[in-house]
Amino acid sequence: MSRTSSSRLPRSFFARDTRQVARSLLGARLVRLDRGRRLSGIIVEAEAYIGEEDLGCHARAGRTARNAVMFGRPGHAYVYFTYGMHWMLNVVTEAAGRPAAVLVRAIWPLEGIPTMQRRRGRQPLADGPGKLCQALGVDARLNGHDLCAPEARLFCERGVSITEREIVRGPRVGLNTVPEPWKSIPWRFRVLPEILRERLSQSRGLDVRSK
Repeated sequence: MSRTSSSRLPRSFFARDTRQVARSLLGARLVRLDRGRRLSGIIVEAEAYIGEEDLGCHARAGRTARNAVMFGRPGHAYVYFTYGMHWMLNVVTEAAGRPAAVLVRAIWPLEGIPTMQRRRGRQPLADGPGKLCQALGVDARLNGHDLCAPEARLFCERGVSITEREIVRGPRVGLNTVPEPWKSIPWRFRVLPEILRERLSQSRGLDVRSK
């Protein structure tokens, strides 16, 4: 796969219905440029959070200092701290003024694995949103970062194709106190490891590794 700016996902990719973006991010490559090194992985799990009416979404109480990035232009990173220990990476979607984002929950590591291993100090490397951020070095400094800017240090590239029948849908994780229907709405999208392994083996330029 070409590693040029033309392979990056443009702003129009993110300026769509959040569920479409979450589904379409499966198979895309998330890239973090860190001191001249590429750290990357294929996105294998994502969740959609949509608007003030979504009681599982940070925007449910309106605009605050914490969630202000969600109300901005699509294609920006919304990074927040949770449980007093984890950073979480989201990508803002839809039109400016409409608070919506996709939480990137997991990646299949491809590049910069030794760096990820050193940061994580354990396996697996990036099979959860907090682990992903630790492995890639994502924290508050990237909150509001424009993933679509030419000089972006965090962005998404085209990766491998995932078909509709290969996607598993289910409730979002950790919304135990959120009322229905938001607690159980199937806005979590993921692809199974065996499916991704097959796709990677069919794609030139993508290294097949275990996460």
